Amino acid sequence: MTTTPYGSWPTPITSALLLSAAVRLGELHADGADVVWSEGRPSEGGRTQLVRRTPDGATADLLPDGMNARSAVHEYGGAAWWVRDGVTWFVNWDDQRLYRLEPGGAPQALTPVPATPRADRFADGDVAPDGATIVCVRERHDGDGVHNEIVRLAADVASGRPSAAPEVLVTGPDFVAAPRLNHDGSILAWLRWNHPDMPWDATELVVRHLESGEETVVAGGPWESVSEPRWQPDGSLWFLSDRSEWWNLYRWLPDADISPVVRIDAEIGVPAWQFGSARYAVAVDGSVVFARRKDGRDALAVRSTDGTIRELDVPFTAIAAVRPAAEGGALVVAGGPRTEPGVYRVALSGAVEALRAPRDLGIDPGYLAVAEHVTFPSVDGAGAARSAHALFYPPTNPEHDGPDGVLPPLIVVLHGGPTAAATPSLVMEVQYWTSRGFAVVDVNYGGSTGYGRAFREELKGAWGVIDVADCMAAARWLAAKGRVDGHRMAIRGGSAGGYTTLAALARADTPFAAGASHFGIADLEALAADTHKFESRYTDRLIGPYPQDRDVYVERSPIHHVEEFTRPLIVLQGSEDVVVPPNQSEKIVDALRERGVPVAYLLFEGEQHGFRKAENIRRALDAELSFYGQVLGFTLPAAEGIEPVVVENL
Repeated sequence: MTTTPYGSWPTPITSALLLSAAVRLGELHADGADVVWSEGRPSEGGRTQLVRRTPDGATADLLPDGMNARSAVHEYGGAAWWVRDGVTWFVNWDDQRLYRLEPGGAPQALTPVPATPRADRFADGDVAPDGATIVCVRERHDGDGVHNEIVRLAADVASGRPSAAPEVLVTGPDFVAAPRLNHDGSILAWLRWNHPDMPWDATELVVRHLESGEETVVAGGPWESVSEPRWQPDGSLWFLSDRSEWWNLYRWLPDADISPVVRIDAEIGVPAWQFGSARYAVAVDGSVVFARRKDGRDALAVRSTDGTIRELDVPFTAIAAVRPAAEGGALVVAGGPRTEPGVYRVALSGAVEALRAPRDLGIDPGYLAVAEHVTFPSVDGAGAARSAHALFYPPTNPEHDGPDGVLPPLIVVLHGGPTAAATPSLVMEVQYWTSRGFAVVDVNYGGSTGYGRAFREELKGAWGVIDVADCMAAARWLAAKGRVDGHRMAIRGGSAGGYTTLAALARADTPFAAGASHFGIADLEALAADTHKFESRYTDRLIGPYPQDRDVYVERSPIHHVEEFTRPLIVLQGSEDVVVPPNQSEKIVDALRERGVPVAYLLFEGEQHGFRKAENIRRALDAELSFYGQVLGFTLPAAEGIEPVVVENL
């Protein structure tokens, strides 16, 4: 081992490696014996390509150049494509129209050209059993606002011309999702909810007989979140619900009570930031394969037809999707502590077959830090004792170690949402830091998912309080344990995590020496007035109704506490972000410039909420590293040739 200052360790895990052949694996579906999945490709401008794998192992890209399977419904999208009998339907990002793609053919538009570009957006489709029609979510933007509806349209193209305007089946609720037809197409199930609820707060599962119009509310209500409804061949409707404190699996039959299928003290469901989540699958033999999260990690389990539940011995700690496999068992998108996500077929025995293996990074596994789940003491807004959770990664490099008597610097990472969670599998962005000599702690603060509804609701009315307390408590706890240098602790986060970053820095008692805000929120009032429909009332639950509680919004906005902001900050922002618009970043940057606080600002043209283009992802990472080197006092490995970022007022 060579003794080298922390932060300066040479590493093969560069920003170039992170983007080399990198893809973001998303949803997947079985189509007969074929398997189809989506790949977000930074090297192609961040577009989403669809890949079909046939039983002989051959793979083929489905979309022609210029096409991008990505929906803008709710701005976060999801479920932008689906397949049946070799045919693919997908929403194209540029125009948001729905297309049909036959094997060997060219995409044909199914939906009319809207009066205003991208005014009609589609997602979350289901093909009728006879293959003639599709039901899906349509989000229409017009002069009267934004309208979310369930529509029905032809699944084919007549004479190569787009179909007539879709038929509206469901309208009225603020939001709808997951339209699903039963085995003969006579009954439609869907989810609905209204402001100010988010889908993890309260949703209703509704079914309607399409001929008679008779409707039944199956489940849900003011304090129940329902997701992932799926009809089964016996006519039953399965769904996830948190009625027991945890998102578990239930079954409903007409004229019968709801009965549990899987009841465990762990989360099967996930928050519905995007359409199309898939955390359980019914195998061909009637067994249920499901993902469950507990103590910050996922596992894969099977409920046999006799009701017994067993966990499978598989190398996964984060499972993004679970679908039934034609041959039995399940298809999953999953990753592990030392492996990025891949596509796998998992037998009920636990045998695993890689269908789309993770990329070969070509590096010594000794460079990879493995997460340790930790629970640490914290407080609530009144100072009462409580606990929070995190994933801790130690500095890890097989060739370099820090000087004797010196502790490593710490980066506190805050996930977005805030109703979300730290990723418990290999994330190369984390390894970018740990292989250089940083410790990293990825905090699951109060309000995070994966720990039950009560923990998720700790943030209600307390955003900017509980999350800030937990990130500071995590840093101080690690410093007190002698695991990190308490004088060289930085904090970083994106979106909601960027807000918490700013809020933790804009106070006199901050333990942090520097911070990085990726498209973070500086002004909560401006957010309430200028954000998209899906999240426009989110802060009613997190803070309070606006403008009635305006004083709380002002008090918790970092922009109103810049006089206490003394620590250096780097801000990274996309120019086309409609979730957290650029004015949020520009407000805090301008205020810090005026006060003489060291600040760096990078605006990435053409990027939205989260960076997708390879060159911008690289520059953002390397600029942040350069920033830390300048403000924490270490040099960067010369061989990487990282362009220094300009830090004003330093």
